[in-house]
Amino acid sequence: MVECDEVYIVAGHKGQPDKVAKAGRKPRCRRLKGAPGRGTAETEKPPVFGMIQRTGEVVIRMLENVQQPTIKPLILQTIMPGTQIYTDEYNIYSRLEAWGYPHKTVNHSAGEYARDEDGDSFCEVHSNTMEGFWSLLRSWLRPHRGISQAKLPLYLSFFEFVHNVRKRGKSLLSSLLAVLVKKTPKPI
Repeated sequence: MVECDEVYIVAGHKGQPDKVAKAGRKPRCRRLKGAPGRGTAETEKPPVFGMIQRTGEVVIRMLENVQQPTIKPLILQTIMPGTQIYTDEYNIYSRLEAWGYPHKTVNHSAGEYARDEDGDSFCEVHSNTMEGFWSLLRSWLRPHRGISQAKLPLYLSFFEFVHNVRKRGKSLLSSLLAVLVKKTPKPI
């Protein structure tokens, strides 16, 4: 079971005053606030697409936009065909069944965040695992006080790694060092 969702992280051109001037706006003095609604990289609110296996690993990627042609390759290379996918009712997920994935949705606009379909008092249909991950990501990014779009993929990759190894504090160091010093096989 995999949940897919998207989030929009406000990320501008921190530390790059020439790009801010080209964008035709004054530098922000305090807090980086994007326009309301869905964003794009051009509007300094790049979308981040996430896929999380329940009780498993997460994959997150920053995208230029969130459209079916953009997310299809990510889904096809990351999720095995036939895997049950849970999402909200955003229309970019409407073709999941045509791509070979059973698909169930919750309707956030109607106040539905979880649904019990088989009457066992356990709500199987939800995207709350991914929503909880986004909450963790935002609270982790907050102390950085603004993120550059150029550096955002690095922040996302590191947070994905930390989440997937499930270690915090000093125990994370050994996992990080193991990845950094791991020898890659030479091509033949």
